[in-house]
Parts: sequence; C-alpha cells; structure tokens
Amino acid sequence: MMEAKDGIEGLHFLKTEVADLIFLDIWLPHMGGVDVLKHIKEDFPVIPVIMISGHANVDLAVNAIKIGAYDFLEKPLDLTRFLTLTRNALELEQLRKENRSLKNSSVKEDQMIGESRSIKKIREIVNQSAPSDARVLILGDNGTGKELVARAIHNNSKRKNGPFIEINCAAIPDNLIESELFGYEKGAFTGAVNSKKGKFELADGGTLFLDEVADMSLNAQAKVLRAIQELNFDKIGGEKTVSVDVRIITATNKDIHREIKAGRFREDLYFRLNVVPINVPSLKERISDIPLLVDYFMNMYKAKTGEAKQLTAEGMDEIQSYVWPGNIRELKNFIERINIMTDSNSISLETVKKYMGEKKLIRKSPLLEKFGTMKLNEAKEQFEQEILKDRLESNGYNISRTAQNLGIYPSNLHSKIKKYGLEVKK
Repeated sequence: MMEAKDGIEGLHFLKTEVADLIFLDIWLPHMGGVDVLKHIKEDFPVIPVIMISGHANVDLAVNAIKIGAYDFLEKPLDLTRFLTLTRNALELEQLRKENRSLKNSSVKEDQMIGESRSIKKIREIVNQSAPSDARVLILGDNGTGKELVARAIHNNSKRKNGPFIEINCAAIPDNLIESELFGYEKGAFTGAVNSKKGKFELADGGTLFLDEVADMSLNAQAKVLRAIQELNFDKIGGEKTVSVDVRIITATNKDIHREIKAGRFREDLYFRLNVVPINVPSLKERISDIPLLVDYFMNMYKAKTGEAKQLTAEGMDEIQSYVWPGNIRELKNFIERINIMTDSNSISLETVKKYMGEKKLIRKSPLLEKFGTMKLNEAKEQFEQEILKDRLESNGYNISRTAQNLGIYPSNLHSKIKKYGLEVKK
C-alpha cells in the first residue's frame, strides 16, 4: 500500500508502481482531486478510483462519476461501506484483468488464415479497397469465408467504429425482405404495433453486408438499386424519406453471370455492386492452406477449453486428402468434433478416419474438381467457355486461326462468342 501527500506525487507514483485501486481525496494541495482524477483516467483508465470528501454534494459526486470515478465516499467514512466498495472495486479490476488476458491469449476468430497465392491476393485487395467507400461484390462457394472478407474490409476501413450490419437475403421470405431492409412505421400494416428500423438505417455510419444477394426477388432488387444509388429510401408506411451514410458490401455463392443471363438478377444492379470484385477460392483450390487452417482451429479449441491436443502427421495427411465440399466451415466443424470425441491427447489417423466415416471423398483430379457437382450440360458449357477463352487468347483473337485450331467453322465460333458474351480484344 502506498500513500502520496498530494496529487502530483500520486501521479508520479503511478508512472513507476502498479496500482489495483486508488482512494483519492477531493481536497488536495497543489492540484485538486478532480483534476488528478482526469489525469488518471487519461493515462491509467483501467484503474478504479474511489473519491473521498468531507464536504460532498450531489453535483460534485455526479461530476466525479462522469469523469470516471468508480464511486464516492463521504467523511467520516462508514467502515462497512468502505470495505464493501473496496471489495467490489478489486473484484471488478480482477475480472477486467482476466478478460484482457483472455482477449490477448485467445485465437482471434476473424482472421483470414492462409499463405496461398489466392489468399495473399485477397489480402491485397482488402488493403487497397478498405480505406475507400467503394462497393464490393464477394463471390465464392458456401463455407469459403465470404463474411470474413466482408468483416476484414469493414475492420480496416474508416468505418470500423461504426456498425457492421449483416442480412442473409436467402433466409428472409420475399414478402418480408423490404421491411427488413428499410423498416416500417407504426400502423403500416396489421401487426405493426411499433415502428422498426431496417438494416439500411441500422447500418448508418457503418457497413451493410448483403449476403446471398442473388437470392433476392427482382422486386426487392429494384428497391435496393434505388437505395444504393441515392442512399435514401422510404420506410413502409412512412411519409418522410430516410437518408443514410452506408457502405455496401454484397456476396453470393451463385454464378452471377448465369443469373443475369437467366433474367433472375438485374444487370444494372450488378454493375452498381461490382465496383471491386473479390473471388474467394474454395478449399480444394488452396490445399496448401489446409495444415495452417487445421493448426488454427486446433489452437482455437485449446483456447476455449484449455485442452491441448496434437494431430499426428498421418492424420493431417488424411485430412488433406479429403475434398471438403463444405469448405472451411466443414473443416472447422470437423476439427472441433475430433477434439471433443477424442480422449487421448494425440489424434491419430484411425481417429480421423473414424469420424470422417463413409462420407470421405478422395481428392479427384484437378480437372474434375473444377466442375464440382455441376450437371453435365452445365459442366460442358463451363468447359466450352474456358477452352474458347484460352484458344482466342493464344491465337491473338484471330477468329479464323482460332476456329481452325478448334476444328470448327468461323461462323460457329462467332455464335459461341456471342452466346457466352466473350470479349474479343482487337
């Protein structure tokens, strides 16, 4: 326990000594207690401070609490209240220390793990685009981490202290999507007993993440397009236009060009959203990252439970040979499962096989993997597009030479170029 004769000496002590709790008199020589409190809260904000005064009044106490004092005691001191406040303040400080320690030692769950070229490219795009307010369209299969990319953009932007509001467009019925996005006023429809803010309004000053945006109806797409263009909208049943300042990030697991071609997604909305495109690769396209992800999820489990388990090299090889159709989400769930179900500190090949079970799929050739679970006609079209683009480029976009190389007539090649909307560079 330390004692200082005045506030200046007390502040000097705090620069060299560790304090868990401070009792601070209001009336001090050279520097008043309130001014000392302000310095403490600026330089040592986590240390609880209990103010003491023999001439207390309500305004003085309220002001001290507003500045950051833990509580206020009047002289003469009541021993019971003194001991109770001391105990509570120390317990609170201990809890804060534990929380800070846990936060520092825990594995962060919002990191993009991987050193593959595709992940490094995504990090570069995130770092380049985050400082701006440019709209971002994130494409990728289910479970690849599209939301993680969206949060990384938000957390590295000037809006990081603002809200990050997410809405899964596929999970909301078409008749409710408008009220979810734009909100409604009291009495707008049967059951609207109170006004409600929509996601656009809740995201004001921050970021709005529209996940599975391609699952919205054309009617909802039209209203979203208007809101994005003008950054204002009308609530259902509202008479005043609501203006907002939001950054829009969207994502979908669908082939957006196929959706546009089929008339299920507005092309003008696509152009509005696709200012910065980001393609998130599936796990089968970044096999080299699997060991890093496994270690990350193993450490995450350890941080949560305190149980330290190790995966054998054979077990890791088995995990790398699996296709993981559910991508990172499936891998994370599997690592948690084998940690929970394994009594031993070592997770063996046999254990991995046991809980992977009959669903295990041996990794196929890269050519077959690329087409995933596509139907035959869809795979044929995809292959045709890719081979056409490759041959056009390798033949300098010369139609006659490319057609000859492919063994088809130039007129047939022209038809296919038009069908797939391929670019022919001059």
